[in-house]
Amino acid sequence: MSTEKNLKEAFAGESQANRKYLAFAKKADEDGYGTVAKLFRATAEAETIHAHAHLRILGEIKSTRENLQAAVEGETYEFTKMYPDFIEEAEKEGHKQAQKSFELANEAEKVHGDLFKKALENIDQKENMEFFLCEVCGNIVLNSAPDKCSICNAPASKFRKID
Repeated sequence: MSTEKNLKEAFAGESQANRKYLAFAKKADEDGYGTVAKLFRATAEAETIHAHAHLRILGEIKSTRENLQAAVEGETYEFTKMYPDFIEEAEKEGHKQAQKSFELANEAEKVHGDLFKKALENIDQKENMEFFLCEVCGNIVLNSAPDKCSICNAPASKFRKID
């Protein structure tokens, strides 16, 4: 095994741990365990530090233009190949919850790809825009929350402004 492969594996593991611990923190908060939730959030942040270090050493953090291009490519792969394949497999297996989750994510990835592409095309304009995130499906809209999410029909109250 090479060090580069180990760095990639460590980045993936630390990234997954971050997201998992944030989900665990949310559940701990819901269950009334504030201190446990804080521990999960603190550890999630530590995992982010590790992941960023591994990514930096891999040379994967480049210029903003290059990072935007990589984001466009990654999102495009997800909505043209990865999620369509996942949706098909879940449908074959009759796993309706997974299928719906993949379908919502697929539609949101199309929006993400488009937003990254537009940002790359307009990078020199340095326009200040506001982004609103649908906390149900991951859709992102510009400037203000819509009355309903165009992907999952969630109400405006489910959108959060991103700072």
